[in-house]
Amino acid sequence: MEPLLILVLALSVVVGLTLGLLGGGGSILMVPLLTYVAGMDAKEAITTSLFVVGVTSLASLLPHARARNVRWVPGLVFAAASMSGAFLGGLASAAIPGAVLMVAFAVIMLASARNMIRGRKKGSESAAKGRSLLMYIPVGLVVGLVTGLVGAGGGFLIVPALVLLAGLQMKLAVGTSLLVISLNSASGMLGHLNSTAVNWPLTLLITAAAIIGSLIGARLTSKVPEKKLRRGFGFFVLAMGVFVLAQELPHPAGLILAVAAVAAALVWVLCTKIPALAAVCPWRKVPDPLAPAAD
Repeated sequence: MEPLLILVLALSVVVGLTLGLLGGGGSILMVPLLTYVAGMDAKEAITTSLFVVGVTSLASLLPHARARNVRWVPGLVFAAASMSGAFLGGLASAAIPGAVLMVAFAVIMLASARNMIRGRKKGSESAAKGRSLLMYIPVGLVVGLVTGLVGAGGGFLIVPALVLLAGLQMKLAVGTSLLVISLNSASGMLGHLNSTAVNWPLTLLITAAAIIGSLIGARLTSKVPEKKLRRGFGFFVLAMGVFVLAQELPHPAGLILAVAAVAAALVWVLCTKIPALAAVCPWRKVPDPLAPAAD
């Protein structure tokens, strides 16, 4: 077995682990993996990713279902809407350059990451319980369209939607998102197959490796605190979004973005881990010692 193939399969296990643990992020890793490591062009990587992530999501859905971490009715309503969007997005992708798809992919990742890191506002869960399932239809259509266009199973959008809009706990959003991802991916891939060929022997090997990782990740979900899981997912998506933008933007814009992102991350770590530096951090408000005390 060639060293490059071994590396691709090993990283595919990591992709599956992420998908099983977080209910998303599989495509966020899989598309760059297939593009930058396996050497596929963007459209072939997107189509292959949809198959791998769809089958892997279906495999990791089973242990989540046994643990009762799947909300079937909201998931199926969401999936019904998003599958239509995914199929249309897959058809439309043939007319859009691969680089444009990758940049759009990264921008949506950054927006999603911001919402997951910030989390839900207080009271959103109780408010969400009174919402009609009809609200899932427009959101599902948009998520599905993105799924079909950029080859993402949609977990990086579905999980925030279920957490922030539907008020589900993180572990329930993770399990439910896997149901939606598996259906979305199948619909999106059907649209892509009209214009893109797939290397099936390699795809099946990658899928098998990803399934192994996903089953491990599904077992770890209940052992990780919800807040850490949500924030970790958000920071992961943020990092991958910056990476993809740095790769796809023309030089030197990509390099400047990468350097700025690393510098911002370093400043953030220093400001949060070293209290003495909090006073000079631009986003931290230091209380005015002369201000009157609150009642």
